[in-house]
Amino acid sequence: MSLWQRPLKRLQAMSYDKMRSIYAEHGTYRFRINSLKGFVSLFLVGTVLSVALAACSGGGTGSNASSETPNATPVAASKDNVELTLVSFAVTKAAHEAIIPKFIEQWKKDHNQTVVFKQSYGGSGSQTRAVIDGLEADVVHLALAGDTSKIEKAGLIQPGWEKEVPNNGIVSKSVAALVTRPGNPKNIKTWEDLSKDGIKLITADPKTSGVARWNFLALWNSVIKTGGDDAKATEFVTKVYKNVPLLTKDAREATDAFFKQGQGDALINYENEIILAEQKGEKLTAIIPDVNISIDNPIAVVDKNVDKHGTREVAEGFVKYLYTPEAQQQFAKLGFRPVDDTLTLSKEVADKFPKVKTLGTVADFGGWDGINKKFFADGAIFDQIQAKKK
Repeated sequence: MSLWQRPLKRLQAMSYDKMRSIYAEHGTYRFRINSLKGFVSLFLVGTVLSVALAACSGGGTGSNASSETPNATPVAASKDNVELTLVSFAVTKAAHEAIIPKFIEQWKKDHNQTVVFKQSYGGSGSQTRAVIDGLEADVVHLALAGDTSKIEKAGLIQPGWEKEVPNNGIVSKSVAALVTRPGNPKNIKTWEDLSKDGIKLITADPKTSGVARWNFLALWNSVIKTGGDDAKATEFVTKVYKNVPLLTKDAREATDAFFKQGQGDALINYENEIILAEQKGEKLTAIIPDVNISIDNPIAVVDKNVDKHGTREVAEGFVKYLYTPEAQQQFAKLGFRPVDDTLTLSKEVADKFPKVKTLGTVADFGGWDGINKKFFADGAIFDQIQAKKK
């Protein structure tokens, strides 16, 4: 590596604040220059820092960077077309496909700019790993806040993301539903019935699917909320998973295995998936158990990527749009319980979504860090249950 390349290489890994602090030191001549090589290196660093700092602070002409996001590269603001990458969990696809054209129309009207979406759908856990491993999402809509927190811990999302938008970042909600074959030939009515001999249950794998983690919590919660302890909950959930012939990758595959392939006597899935299946003409029997879990799905802007792509303005605009009554109505039409209280109180929504008597929450179990450690980490309760099946 040449003398000219070395200081440039170091700068690539530096943060804005680090560059600013070094620049301050240069400005007051705190470095000792012991050689011509040191002088040239210092000159180069000072020059590059000056340019880098001007770029980062939006000091150049034509910069559209927001004062609130000094690290942003606002390349998209001046373009006629801007591309936005949305990475989401499988069961939101229908909702986003209905909402996105409305947002594109509104953004074009307000900003005279065309937004082109790239979309990726899959199991929430798999999508999370893909983003961490390099899938450059601008916006992530995942099945659980714990997945979003993993992306935050990887340095891609700034802490406090959940405070940037309403409802602590939760943009869609659902509850767990039990689906049976037409006429319910196995007489499955409660969570307890899933543990009986001769029952085959279809659900997704909690290792890859956020929906499946909610399913697991719904089963566990059904014991705890009715007076049982961890020992009774473990015993019950172990019996249920012995009745699971296969674990699919995500909720959509579980739905397909049950409906299209005819596997299983019962399916645990999101209530919204059941509503969507009914809208597509499926004839099914579904039960919303009285003891249930509040399935809360967060949305977040991926700060590192939007600043790299220059898409922060449109990404934040899209996230905010998802909280509007128009977008929330689309979520509700496709089976998600709206987070907008005014919609929740409407007769149309009330008729569509039955009330749940006893609703558990993630907070009841100490938050996702505690849940993942207790249930889904390697060697934790879910792995122990699976090991007993072998």
